[in-house]
This record gives sequence, C-alpha cells and structure tokens, in this order.
Amino acid sequence: MKKLVTIFIAAVMLAGCAAESAVEPTATDYAAKVNPKIGSGGHGHVFVGANVPFGMTQVGPTSISQEWDWCSGYHDSENSVIGFSHTHLSGTGCGDLFDVTLMPVMGEVPYGRGRLGDYSTGFWSEADRSKEVVEPGYYSVPLTRYNILAEMTATERGGLHRYTFPEGEDAAIILDLVHGGCWDRPEELYAEAVSDTRVEGIRHTYGWANFQKVYFVIEFSKPFTSFVPESEDNFYYRINFDTEAGEAIGVKVALSSTSLDGARKNFDAEVANADFDTVRKEAYAKWNDEISKIRIYGATAEQEEIFYTGMYHMYVAPSLFSDVDGTYRGADQEIHPNPGHDTYTTFSLWDTYRAKLPLMTITHPERMDDVINTMIDLCDEQGWLPIWHLWGWDNGCMVGSPGIIAVADAVVKDIEGIDAERAWKALETSYMHDMRGGRYRKQYGYMPNDLQAESIAHDMEFAIADAAALEVALKLGKSEEAEYLEKRSHSWTNYYDPSTGFVRGKSSTGEWREDFNPYNASRIANEYCEGNAWQYTWLVPHDLDMLVELMGGREATIKRLDELFTADTKMEGEDVTPDISGLIGQYVHGNEPSHHIIYFYTMLGEPWKAADRLYEVMDTMYSTEVDGLSGNEDVGQMSAWYIMTTLGFYPVESATKEYVLGVPMVDAAEIDVEGGIFRVERAGYSEENRYVQSVELNGKALDRYYITHEEIVAGGKLVFKMGADKKCWY
Repeated sequence: MKKLVTIFIAAVMLAGCAAESAVEPTATDYAAKVNPKIGSGGHGHVFVGANVPFGMTQVGPTSISQEWDWCSGYHDSENSVIGFSHTHLSGTGCGDLFDVTLMPVMGEVPYGRGRLGDYSTGFWSEADRSKEVVEPGYYSVPLTRYNILAEMTATERGGLHRYTFPEGEDAAIILDLVHGGCWDRPEELYAEAVSDTRVEGIRHTYGWANFQKVYFVIEFSKPFTSFVPESEDNFYYRINFDTEAGEAIGVKVALSSTSLDGARKNFDAEVANADFDTVRKEAYAKWNDEISKIRIYGATAEQEEIFYTGMYHMYVAPSLFSDVDGTYRGADQEIHPNPGHDTYTTFSLWDTYRAKLPLMTITHPERMDDVINTMIDLCDEQGWLPIWHLWGWDNGCMVGSPGIIAVADAVVKDIEGIDAERAWKALETSYMHDMRGGRYRKQYGYMPNDLQAESIAHDMEFAIADAAALEVALKLGKSEEAEYLEKRSHSWTNYYDPSTGFVRGKSSTGEWREDFNPYNASRIANEYCEGNAWQYTWLVPHDLDMLVELMGGREATIKRLDELFTADTKMEGEDVTPDISGLIGQYVHGNEPSHHIIYFYTMLGEPWKAADRLYEVMDTMYSTEVDGLSGNEDVGQMSAWYIMTTLGFYPVESATKEYVLGVPMVDAAEIDVEGGIFRVERAGYSEENRYVQSVELNGKALDRYYITHEEIVAGGKLVFKMGADKKCWY
C-alpha cells in the first residue's frame, strides 16, 4: 500500500489538536469483570467451565446435544449434563474432545447418553442454572436429579472436582469414556483401579483429531467401596461410595498425551498435594494476571465486561500439550523428548493469524517463541506448518496455509528464541508443498475451479501466505526466493473479472464460471469458503494497491467498498453455512475473512468512514448477552478484533510490523509491553467529536496511517485527538 499512500499524502493537511485526557489508572480486580457466558448462546460456541490460561485441561459440563451449536459441550439453551469432561474446545465450528467424563449419581441408573426429558434413557441430569457459578478458574452447578452440588477448578494439566452428596449407600461417580465431542469415535478405551482410591487409563479416539490419545490418572479423596465396569467394551465404570449428608468427595485428575507415566508425573507435579480451594484461588489469580496485561479506562460497564471477557476468551488457547518434563507427542505420533520449550496445540490458524496471534506478539512475546517453535517442530514431524493442529493431529480444517503467516509474522517481528533460518526452512517447505491445490498454483499460476474445491478461497489465502513469507525472504536476503514469492502473491488477480468487478471462478482452460452470482454462498460447487464473491474480492490485505489498480483507482475502489456495506444481505445457494453471520450489507463480521476490510477506508484516505463502520460493528456485533458474539468465537479471534479495535489499531497485513490506525473506543488504555507501558489516549472525544483529527506518538505528529511493532513494544504514548470534522488526518 506504500505507493498509494505516498501519492495521497501529498494532498492531505494535518489537523489541529484537542485537549488531552487526564484519565489515570487505578488498581482493580480485572477477572471480576469477566462474564464467561458471553458467547455461550447463539453461535458463539465458547467453553464454559474451569481452566487456567493456555492450559491443557478445560474442566466443565458436557450436554446431551451434539449439534453444531454444542461444539464446546455447552449451550445456554439446554440445561442437561451428562458429565464433566476434562478437554473442551472454545469457539470452534467443529466439535471434538470431551475426554474423560465424570458424572456423580445416586442410585441405579441406565447407562447411556440419554434423551432430553427422559431420565429412563441415561444417567444425565438437569442442571439448576439459577444457581450456576461461572468465574475464571471455577465452575459449579447443582444437579437436580441427584441433589448433588458439582464444583471444579483446574491446573495447567489437571482438574480438581468436589461433589457434595446427600446421604446414602448408593452414591457413585461414573467414569464415562465413550462420549466424546460430536465427531469423536472410540478406538481404545480402558480404565483400571490400581488402588481403592486411584484409577488409571487411556482414551484413544478418532475424530476431528485423529489418533488422539489421552492418558489419565484419577484419585479420590476417600476409598471407594467398589469399582465396577458397566459394559464389556469399557464405555462406563461405576465407582461406588457410602456418603453422609453433605459429604464432599474430592477428585483429582491429571492428563497426558504421551503415556500413563506422563500422566502420573503431571499428577504428582500439579495436583497430588493440591487443595481445592487453594487451586481455585491460584487459577483465579493466573487469570487476573493475564487479563490485566491490557487495561482500559473511561469505558462503560458494558464495554469493560465485553473487553475483559474477550481477554479471557483469547487465552483459552493455544493449549499446553507437553508434560511437566517437556515430553510431548509429535504429529508423527512419536514421543519426543523436551525440545527446550513448552509445546502447544489447538491452533485454529485460519482464524487466529489475523489478529489474535499478532496481539500475542505484543502481550506475550515470551510465550509466542514457544508457540512458533512448536509450529516449526510440527513442520519437521509432518512435512508442513500446521493448519489446524489438535491434540497431536492436524485436521487440515479450512483453507490455505495459515501456519506460514503465523511463523512469518513472528520472525519479522524478531521474537526472541526463534531460529530465523530454521523458520525459513519450514516456510519454504510449506509454501512449496503440493497439497491443498499447491501443485495447481505451480502449473497454472492459480487454482482452477474444475480441479480444486474452494479454489478462490485456497488461492487467495495462499497469496497472503506468500506475501508473509516474502517479508522473511527479504529480511534474510534471499533475493531469488523473494522474487518468486512476490510474483506468486498476486496470483489472486487471475480471478478478478473486470466485467463484474468481483473475483470469479476460472477453469483450467481459462474460462470464467458461467453461472456466476456474487451472492452465491453455497457449500456445494463453490469457489469460496464460508462466503461469496462480495467478501472474497476484498481478501487482499497484502495487496490493496493492486486491487485499487484493477478497480480503476482510489475513488472507484472506495465506491465499491461503500457498496459492500449497503448491498442486500441475502445469501443464496444450496446449504449456506450458518458461519456467515453478523452482516452489514455483505460485510460479514461473524466470519474472519472480512475482519480487515473496514480498515481499508483508512488506508484509502477516508478514515472517517472507517470510524463510522467501526463504531457500528462495536455497537451491534458485540454485547454482554449470552448471544453477544456475531459468530463463533473462533478460539479468540472474534474477541481479538474487539480488543485491538478498542485500542485503536489493527494488523491488516501480517508480517509487516505495521498496525493500521482506526479510532480508540475508550478514553485510555495501557498495554504491558517489553519496554514498560504503551498508553493509548483519546483526547476530546464526545458524541459529536467522534472522528480522529490528528495522532501523536510520544508528542510528535504522525504523518502515516500506521504505527509499527517496535514503536508499541518500546513503550510510550499514542494520542488520538478527536473532533467533528470528517477528514484525513495523515
């Protein structure tokens, strides 16, 4: 975008100043502002339960339903509980995990998942949601069928339960190994009582994550009277107790992906001597520490609740995957010794490369080197950088090769602890791979729609990845590779049809799709992924200059951008995915390919239009209700967009070190960074004075629409001076 900006800046005058804000920070309990149930209704798909930031375990309830909106195991519309599982996804569009489920019961019960409204079909219970407690690191709910209070908290690799029973000789805790998440298929299920207080076993399944192996150790606070397998196929085990009225039985669990020995080591290190109430307090403190890395001031109560909940949702994943000794299960299914860093999983990279991971390069550089080194290790083990890695297996979900973008972004930003040459080898291996239509890009220069499903989506995401790898090639002085990548990063231009003004499917013989309809978002025979031509035409965060040229100049491009937000909201075609949600015209905030688009207005010299649309999205696409997200949380990306937009800047193009400026949504914000504190202020704002008039960085006026990564992490002050004039301030 440099060329366009250079030309346009010459015609723009800098604006005057307004009075600076005097907002001062105050110490507070930031975790108390979190509402974990935002996104637990609608299509948010968030996890509800107990965990710690980036932990291996997510301990929480699992419901009967296994439909799309129950990907996390929980949905606000249903109060059934079949048990409390130790692994869950958060905000995804597919379901898996729900490993090692415990269900406290009284009396004899039928063994099965059950049907809603019919206790005779299973051991499930209704939960009394009026008495449910959900806070960072803790979850509790009464089970009305059994008059049992269930409580749980978590460590990094473990979970602690406390079940308060009524009096009886028929109390039990069922170990359910068969009911996993949605697409989960059992392969090996086994549990053994190794003493009268300890059970050990394995849950090996196939699903969204194939070859998923979860080893577990479970220890009870009192001896059980019997341990009874309730099926020949090891689906269920009944662990019986005698209980007095109000007696609480504690359960401690640790997991490992490597072995039973690994689970034992994790157990001894994290939960063997742990006290439930102490762990609960420690988990809360860990969350408070993470959430407080960014603080906002002068916000409404609703803004604070959404913002800090967003921080909470962001840090559910990536999830720790290595044992306490560093051992981990690789993508090659081999057990690898400690590589010198923590190993992570749950990489929803098609989503998180856009804003979540770039934000973590600011707030968590010390963790990002482990995350990125994990990705490079995965490339060594499986032959390409991760796409959607989950519990030792890359499910390949979504399009393109987003691991390239994530790794390149970290290398360009000089995150310490990453070997740039080793990273380059992984980048080159991945962008030259033939999979996912890569061979067609080599042969044709694009992906023909008669040879590759979702051809445009794949190719355009690959082009973004090429542009990211290009920045690393330039950084390392690899001129030949840089030339190749620069050319290939424009491959998407093969789809731009000037007669329609949209990207359009093209065959291997160079013929346009005949039945072209820009509103067609069908899952069947479609070149796009969870979208249509309206959204994908703008999927060029790395190549706006080229799009401007193809559309006929800056003014014509702005006109087309205006049309995106005013077009009919209809989606046509067969079996349109519900992921296409949160529409303003044909802008789709509920799905990630649209997330950068509003910032194009700033880059095109009309930042007031960006401001108007950013205000609109913030006001209409986020709320404090259970359906307060316009689409899937997508492992933190939906919240990352809100957080960065609140701060007033956004990483439109990855691997460039640049963040495009928008408009801050609060009076002030502070970010803990390597250089101390980076403070953002909004000076002179009112409902009338809602547009940026000028921007100052450390007291000096900015004459560009972006700030750099170095400027942020060095610490300092960024002041947006607000006024009523709709103007280009740079």
